Amino acid sequence: MRAKARHILVDTLEECTKIKLKIDNGTDFGVLATMHSKCPSSQKGGDLGEFKQGQMVKEFDDVVFQAEVGKVHGPVKTQFGYHLIDILERSE
Repeated sequence: MRAKARHILVDTLEECTKIKLKIDNGTDFGVLATMHSKCPSSQKGGDLGEFKQGQMVKEFDDVVFQAEVGKVHGPVKTQFGYHLIDILERSE
């Protein structure tokens, strides 16, 4: 299975929750990723490109390969911090 996703990675649950609220209220995900994410993907609006199941840490992988496509999910806690994950597409 493969997927395309983008994410925002921050240090605290509080920060992640605040950013999720902004997205829910219509602020562009890519703009917020560029402004707030501590991942190098922030330079591309959080875009992680295409990856295979099992390439990401388990908590992240579980969301990307099980949750609804086209929605922003999170906060999702991993060893790296708190993520908001936008699943763009998924295929076999």
